[in-house]
Amino acid sequence: MGYAQLVIGPAGSGKSTYCSSLHQHCEAIGRRVDIINLDPAADNFDYPVSLDIRELISLDDVMEELGLGPNGALIYCMEHLEQNLDEWLSEELENFLEDDYLVFDCPGQIELFSHVPVLKNFTEHLKQKDFNVCVVYLLDSQFITDVTKYISGCMSSLSAMVNLELPHINIMSKMDLIQNKKDIEDYLNPEAKNLLLDLNQNMPPKFAKLNNALADLVDEYSMVNFIPLDLRKESSIRYVLSSIDNCIQYGEDADVKVKDFDSGDDEN
Repeated sequence: MGYAQLVIGPAGSGKSTYCSSLHQHCEAIGRRVDIINLDPAADNFDYPVSLDIRELISLDDVMEELGLGPNGALIYCMEHLEQNLDEWLSEELENFLEDDYLVFDCPGQIELFSHVPVLKNFTEHLKQKDFNVCVVYLLDSQFITDVTKYISGCMSSLSAMVNLELPHINIMSKMDLIQNKKDIEDYLNPEAKNLLLDLNQNMPPKFAKLNNALADLVDEYSMVNFIPLDLRKESSIRYVLSSIDNCIQYGEDADVKVKDFDSGDDEN
């Protein structure tokens, strides 16, 4: 059985930086992870790329040959990946060991994980290949400086949960940029009454019913909460990885190691 993280989130939320830090952490503790680039527009990496979607298709080529803009070209690239799951991806996955741990660094376009079925079909293919898959959704900590942006991030996360139907971990990234951490808990584990109060203070009265509905949605499902990630602290990345491992049951199928005792020890 293999294991996989699908790293998603808005553009600029720190997905590639997270992947790089995760690789460095695992390398330091003697644990192997393979980082796979699923962004056809990426060109610089701070981690060794074990597999690159650009070997199949690249954004620049699509824009040049088809005359598409960046967003349209990205959707085209991802749909092309979807059409080649049984051929290209399956062949590439055979190069990894049966119990390898793969981390997929995904593009930041929200529609890919909110309503376009590409990543849904991608993860279904991974599960058919006997991978336990977990979604890792990153949200930039700067979103908490504006409650409307924060609610938007929460709704995007909830949409990804509903669309992908996978074990899901939310991470509040770039915590090192937060100066005042006094009230951060209100955003890591949001409460409807606090969100509603902030929304009503920042938006015109005509949005009161909408604000109430959004706050109730977050509160009713109690599914949106965040793990803080400060990449300056080794303990922070270690805790995040432990949470994800627990989510996908990493290592639980390993054989139990039993120490053998010789007959002389038994007699004593």
